[in-house]
Amino acid sequence: MEPLGSSAKQGKKISLNASTLAMAVMVIVLLVAVVFAANSNEIVGWFVVVISAGWLLLAAFMMFGLKRGADKINNSLREATAAATPRAQAGTVVVDESTSQRDMKLDHSFKIVQVQARVVSEQRAANGPESEAMIDRALETIQMTAANARDMIKPAKPMDGEIID
Repeated sequence: MEPLGSSAKQGKKISLNASTLAMAVMVIVLLVAVVFAANSNEIVGWFVVVISAGWLLLAAFMMFGLKRGADKINNSLREATAAATPRAQAGTVVVDESTSQRDMKLDHSFKIVQVQARVVSEQRAANGPESEAMIDRALETIQMTAANARDMIKPAKPMDGEIID
């Protein structure tokens, strides 16, 4: 992320120069190791060449992987910013979490009442020996749900006490 008012080209150029410098150092280390290994013609020298080549490959993998990841994050950030711009221009909306949660609970209560009303209708049509008991349980559930929903609608008691700064 770039700070507001800065140019993205400057940030990229600095990181590109730093990564290029690091890769150049790794390539020089590899070349020096190859020259010393060829001159001394010992197994230890070639082990150093293999180790420095491994470090060079690891550095290249990390550099290109991080660059690719940073580009993807930058693109997704731009898309998110572009998507959020129209909403930000529409004005600020304050969402009261307690009201939203209360509305969700009330919606659930109404769903319970609807299900129990369906149970009453089905049991009245069935006219079986257990129908009366099922209807009584459904009506009891409706009464409890309605009482709970009414309690959620009632305004909360105002807090009293001393305000301490």
